[in-house]
Amino acid sequence: MSAILYYGEPNGASFTVLAALEESRLNIETRYLDLLSGARHRIVGLTDRVALDMGVEGEGPVLVINGEAMTESVFIAQYLDEAGAGHMQPKDAHTHWQMLMWCRRVTERAAPAAAFLGCRSNAHTKLAAISEAAFADLTAHIVSPDLKARWEALRRGDFQQAQEEDSIAKISDLAALCNTQLGDGRDWLIGDYSIADLVTYGWLAGMRGIVPDAFADRSKLAVWFARVEARPSVQRALAHAIAAHPGQHWAPGPEINRWG
Repeated sequence: MSAILYYGEPNGASFTVLAALEESRLNIETRYLDLLSGARHRIVGLTDRVALDMGVEGEGPVLVINGEAMTESVFIAQYLDEAGAGHMQPKDAHTHWQMLMWCRRVTERAAPAAAFLGCRSNAHTKLAAISEAAFADLTAHIVSPDLKARWEALRRGDFQQAQEEDSIAKISDLAALCNTQLGDGRDWLIGDYSIADLVTYGWLAGMRGIVPDAFADRSKLAVWFARVEARPSVQRALAHAIAAHPGQHWAPGPEINRWG
């Protein structure tokens, strides 16, 4: 079997799959992508790229198995867990459902908010500085009209105040939810250490410097961050970073939910 995991800086969705790979103990080749250069859309050797072209996660990681591009970080993490060590998903059916519902909340509400705020803080000036011709070349291979529109809005600096306020609120809501969830003394968010912890850390960790008020006076969450960061698999995932501060690197993410 031919397998390659393409990833961006260990932040957001890319962190999720890198940490899942480390936990899986699978021997899979990894290749870094500069997501803000559009490199994800120029992966060569794909025989089936539908999931890459039409995925809803935006500029997330890509797992290529025998030429087929697999996307969406939670699904990739599940694949890696099930193909490998198999200890990152609860065995109890109800707890497994809770984990999936938690992941869905994070990826549908907090992830678009984090990508919006992260791109506003760290990506807009880089894209605004390049020429029209260079930007056209960068986006030439993006098939999804929705994703291309998010790239164009990012370059223009189209950050509406209502979206900014909503995104900050959603990051604050998730931080509060995590702190409450951990309030009963548990170590991890859903059952034992699971994909829910990876997904939540991936999207929240980089927000600590962008929305600091969301994390103020949330001691349970702070301890959880430290507990996640102490895991050897997480340290190895973070070691994949090319940049000195991977939490400051963002590219267009999931589309902001129009329905709240």
